[in-house]
Amino acid sequence: MHTFVAGIFLVFLGIDAAAQDTELSRYPQQRSDSLRRQYIRSYPEYFFIWPVIKQRSLDFELTPAGASDGVFYQSNKPYSLGVGVYLFELGIELALAIPMDERSRKRYGESDATDIQLNVLGKKWGGDLFYQRYRGFYLEDKSVKTASNEPYPQRPDIATRNFGVSLNYTFNHNRFSFRSAYNYVERQLRSAGSFLLFANLSSFAAAGDSAILGQPYLSRFGADARVQEIRTTSLSVAPGYTYSLIFKGFFLNGTLAVGPAYNRVRYAEADSGADFGAKLNVFVAARLGIGYNGDRFFGGLSVMNQSTTARLGEAELNSANGIFKMVFGYRFKEGGFLRNRIWDLPKAFR
Repeated sequence: MHTFVAGIFLVFLGIDAAAQDTELSRYPQQRSDSLRRQYIRSYPEYFFIWPVIKQRSLDFELTPAGASDGVFYQSNKPYSLGVGVYLFELGIELALAIPMDERSRKRYGESDATDIQLNVLGKKWGGDLFYQRYRGFYLEDKSVKTASNEPYPQRPDIATRNFGVSLNYTFNHNRFSFRSAYNYVERQLRSAGSFLLFANLSSFAAAGDSAILGQPYLSRFGADARVQEIRTTSLSVAPGYTYSLIFKGFFLNGTLAVGPAYNRVRYAEADSGADFGAKLNVFVAARLGIGYNGDRFFGGLSVMNQSTTARLGEAELNSANGIFKMVFGYRFKEGGFLRNRIWDLPKAFR
C-alpha cells in the first residue's frame, strides 16, 4: 500500500501539452488557417481550470485456444480526484486516489499502482508516452459465476508492467480537432471527421510467485496453465477513423483504429527454460468522448483503451490499458503576465 500512496503524489501527474494556435496578429495566416477557423475555434487568450475524476487500468485476459470463456485478471484500481489547469500553453493534472471502503477490498482485493503518462495533442500529431506497474489482481472467470456477496478469487502476488509510446496522425486536421473532445484546448464548431493512423511500440509483462493460472486450469489450458511469467514486445500500425457529431456546443466523438501487430513473446514456467515466439496479431485503439464544449464552460466523459493480442503455446493473451476520465471546467480571460507562453517565460523573467 505504501507504494500506492507514494505513487499517487509523485506519479499520478498527467501532463497534457498541446501546441495551441497562436493569436491571429502574431503570425501571417494561410488559406488553411481560414478554413480551420470555420470548423475549429482555439482559445489562446484564455486559461482554463477544471476538476477531474480519473481511473486508469492495466488488465489482461488469458483464453484457451478456440474458446471464448477466458479468465480476466483485473486490478481493484480506485478512482482519483484532482484538479487541472491550462496555462502558458501547458496543461497539468494532479489527482489523488479516493480511498476504498472495506467491502470493496474484501470483494476485489487491493491493488498497488504506479502510473505515469505524458500526453501530447497537436493539430496533426498526437502521442502518449506511458509507464504502468500494477500489483494485486482479482480473477473473473466467465465459466464460473461468483455470488454477489462473495469475494472474487484474488492473486495479490501477480504484478504487471507496461511501457511504451503511441503516436497518431490526423489527416483532416483543418476540419477536425482531437483536442476539442479530449483536452478541450479547442472547440469543434461543426460536425466533422478524419482518417487516422496509429503507431504503437510497447512492452507488457505479467508474473506471479507461482503459475499465473495454476493447477485448477490445467484441463482447460494444458501446459500453458503452468506458465509463471509472460513478456511481450509489440510493434503495430493501425489505420482508423474518428468523427465528432456537434449540436449547439454538445459533442459526441467516436474513434476506432485496428491493424496488425508484430508480437515477440517470451513465457516460462517455474524452474524451466523460456519459450519464445513471434507472430502477427491484432492491435486495437478505441476512444469515446461525450460532453459540452462552450466558449466558457466545458466538460464531459471520455474512455480510452488500447489492447494487443499475443499467442503463447496454445492460450491467447489479451493485454489492455485504459483511462476513464470525467472533467468539468471554465475558461478565464488572460491578462498581463498570464498572456505569456511557455517558450516566452525565460524572457519574461529577465
